[in-house]
Amino acid sequence: TAWIKVHCTAEFFAANMTIEADNTDKLKVLLADAKLFGLTFDPPDVNRGTARFEPIEDKRIRYGLAAIKGTGAGAIEALVAAREGTAANDGQGGGPFRSLFDFCARVDKQKVNKRAVEALVKAGAFDKLHADRAALLASVGLAMEWAESQAANALQGGLFDFGDDGDSHGSSTTEPALVAVQPWGVFDKLTAEKTAIGFYLSGHLFDAWSAEVRRFVRRPLADLVDSREPQLLAGVVTDPRIVNGQRGRVVIFQLDDGSETIESVVSEELIENHRELLAEDQLIIVQGKLQTDRFSGGLRLNVAQIWDLAGARARFGRYLAVELNGGMPPVTDVLRLWPVHKSAGEHGELTHGLSVRLRLQRSLAVAEVDLGDDARFWPSDEALARWRSVALGGAAQIVYE
Repeated sequence: TAWIKVHCTAEFFAANMTIEADNTDKLKVLLADAKLFGLTFDPPDVNRGTARFEPIEDKRIRYGLAAIKGTGAGAIEALVAAREGTAANDGQGGGPFRSLFDFCARVDKQKVNKRAVEALVKAGAFDKLHADRAALLASVGLAMEWAESQAANALQGGLFDFGDDGDSHGSSTTEPALVAVQPWGVFDKLTAEKTAIGFYLSGHLFDAWSAEVRRFVRRPLADLVDSREPQLLAGVVTDPRIVNGQRGRVVIFQLDDGSETIESVVSEELIENHRELLAEDQLIIVQGKLQTDRFSGGLRLNVAQIWDLAGARARFGRYLAVELNGGMPPVTDVLRLWPVHKSAGEHGELTHGLSVRLRLQRSLAVAEVDLGDDARFWPSDEALARWRSVALGGAAQIVYE
């Protein structure tokens, strides 16, 4: 088995992943192991994929459609049959699907239902046809209805339009446009992908925040070295679990930033104050000390402080710089809707928030106005969006240095 894994690597992993297609946990382990061997994975594709994981090249595997949750063996068989022209209801002789509407018109809808199509969209199996997964998902119902109307019109034409070349029905065969919706960002795309596949395949959830987070958390987990100095780190919580230890309950989880993972431990005191942050897929910024894990021989992080992104902005950001060129800034609204947070400290009450500096542009001068401590606010995503809505060109950015 070891010889096959080394010398027939793609075949080895494709076979094992096909066997474990219904077991997300084992698939995730096999995927991580395969990447250590230098393998890459083509994403699911309705025009190329089959139920099985298939080796394409020595270091390349096509993802198996049967591993997508919500599809089922019958749906994948019907999909492949329509594509290859062996389906009883496909009068087009098979061939690649041209669009979501073409797909819904040609597959057996008794086997490929709306839920299965939605799962394929979320998994990225239609990306080669249309990259906007949000628009595709919003259009699945429309595509199913359109396909049913095409089938009904074809049946009616077959019964009554003797000798008709079908041109009079040409307008009815025109595919409608996809439903117009806001495109997904990285977070929404990967979250939907995880519901269909069980994990992130096309990217990493940390990518949704990395551009901002790396401005104040410089060190990726892959660059960690054993040190007694406190470390400021960031990542996504994975596999959290509560364990009853000798000193009370602790939460043990993997902190994952896409470059590496590290086992992390949170004490019972922090659990009570930050329970909502210690959930699967939550972005957190932590400070703690490293120690050698005596069982694995690697590093382990003992977490001393935790922040969500808004809290980290308030803690590590210097101020919010807002470009203005006329108009009144929404200071009153922001302070009312997103006031500073307060906590008890050793020397009294502490106030946590972010100050604001307005950059005013006039024809003959440019000035920067610091609004002072009284204008500090809680820098949530919603509050920042409010500032950007009135800033010149949307230029409202946190300054960290």
